[in-house]
Amino acid sequence: MDFNLKKLTSDAGVFFTRAVQFTEEKLGSAEKTELDAHLENLIARADCTKNWTEKIFRQTEVLLQPNPSARIEEFFYEKLDKKIPSRITNGELLGQYMMDAAKDFGPGTPYGSTLITVGEYQKRLGGAEREFLQTSAINFLTPLRNFLEGDWRTISKERRLLENRRLDLDICKARVKKAKQAEAKAAAEQELRVAQTEFDRQAEVTRLLLEGISSTHVNHLRCLHEFVEAQVTYYAQCHQYMQELQKELSSANSDTYPNSFSSNAHPSTTCPSPVSSSTLPGAAPPGLITSGPNSTREPAGPLKIQDVQPPATGHRKAKVLYDYDAHDASELSLLADELITVYTVPGMDPDWLVGERGNQKGKVPVTYLELLS
Repeated sequence: MDFNLKKLTSDAGVFFTRAVQFTEEKLGSAEKTELDAHLENLIARADCTKNWTEKIFRQTEVLLQPNPSARIEEFFYEKLDKKIPSRITNGELLGQYMMDAAKDFGPGTPYGSTLITVGEYQKRLGGAEREFLQTSAINFLTPLRNFLEGDWRTISKERRLLENRRLDLDICKARVKKAKQAEAKAAAEQELRVAQTEFDRQAEVTRLLLEGISSTHVNHLRCLHEFVEAQVTYYAQCHQYMQELQKELSSANSDTYPNSFSSNAHPSTTCPSPVSSSTLPGAAPPGLITSGPNSTREPAGPLKIQDVQPPATGHRKAKVLYDYDAHDASELSLLADELITVYTVPGMDPDWLVGERGNQKGKVPVTYLELLS
């Protein structure tokens, strides 16, 4: 008990002396032994490696497991040296839900059969994700963690010892300067030589450990390549699965709904039919023309827009207000907000104009247009 008490008292005295030396150095009232430039550079490089490795490690954890609760659970399992329980991926869970829903909706229905197909591929995607997570954790996360929790802790411990040896060295230097009597000065110089030897030895140990950071970079470079390879494999599998799923869905839908995937189909906004003057009271019925007040009505032949030559003047630009689907070959389909060229031809219904879009030409209703000056 007496020995332990003496050791505790001695350690407390050393700690206090070092604290005084450290404080005086910060205040500028005591000299400080500087480390050589090479060792300072190694320390700065090691600190940079530690800081960025820690950030990369934490963000990779977030990438591989976005759920904070799951990360905390895995952390505790690792600290307890227990096997992390297998956890179903979100893709696998979604696929299972889809397949279970198909049983209730009816696997023979279009929706049910499609749910089964998509669900199977979602489970494949989930399986690929599981393999990616496991491979990345082993080949990339584990080496980074081993460095932070193993090598870096050793380096930090030796650096603290080096700092203590430096403080002891500077304390001995101060004692030599303050010694007046020859005996006291000789004893102080002896302590200084011992402190210098211990400092030099610890500086060499620390230097060797810090130079090992280069090997750490080489190891992490190899792990980084393996992480990228795992990503390439994972995303290639996902791309392959989605292409296969797309083909299956396209084939199934084209069999069930033959016209639903037509490349010429274009949805149009439903708008009221344009009001024609032919529907007003007293107007000539559609398809009849008159040449004068006493003339007889004669059926008018079909207007072939392709055969109509536009007059030399009268061209105007018009903005389309609504989508319009042509009812026959003589009409021109329109898309809202597009600009077309319009003009009139003699004898044409005033509620209609001839519209041109590139090489396309046809009748267009006036009420669907905004004529521009």
